[in-house]
Amino acid sequence: MRIEAGSRLLMIGDSVTDCGRAHPVGEGLFDALGKGYVAYVSGLLDLRYPERRIRVTNMGTSGHTVRDLAARWTRDVLDLAPDWLSVLIGINDVWRQFDLPLQVEQHVPPEEYEATLDALAAAASPTLKGLVLMAPFYLEPNPRDAMRARMDEYGQAVRRVAERHGAIFVDTQARFDAFLAHWYPASIAWDRVHPNTTGHLLLARAFLDAVEYEWT
Repeated sequence: MRIEAGSRLLMIGDSVTDCGRAHPVGEGLFDALGKGYVAYVSGLLDLRYPERRIRVTNMGTSGHTVRDLAARWTRDVLDLAPDWLSVLIGINDVWRQFDLPLQVEQHVPPEEYEATLDALAAAASPTLKGLVLMAPFYLEPNPRDAMRARMDEYGQAVRRVAERHGAIFVDTQARFDAFLAHWYPASIAWDRVHPNTTGHLLLARAFLDAVEYEWT
């Protein structure tokens, strides 16, 4: 497994990452990591690698876009000095284009999204041991659906940023697509964005596979 002993793993993003985590810093007692994939990642790391004592911090904030991440990057990432950083952002960047089509000031176009994510990765990379970039997703199996097609564009942007910075890329959409070959989307996310327990476990599994977690 690639995350070394004594590492601090910081996971940042929007509501899918937040999941009710403690504020201002998501770590500590009583569901401080939230009730989503971050908590599952932390628990599974502790169970499989108790001797490594990996510290997990959840810095997700509901409703945020990559613009919001840029505004809080120093405080919520650089100042906390993580060894490993995981970023899952982009769902709201796309969603606002569809649920608030007339409020264009809230839309983050793909060029801005990629450039901002690239700048954030560049700012954090020099002090990191590992960077994981997770693609945003939309739980719609039809790739010709308008919002799904747009989300795929942003996922490809994440892939390009990961390649430029030597980061680990996690294709969350592909993982959900495999699952949705058997299940209807609303069964794991009523709005096709916020997953239930099964969906969060899928995200945790995708992240852990990417960092070469040894399941057996």
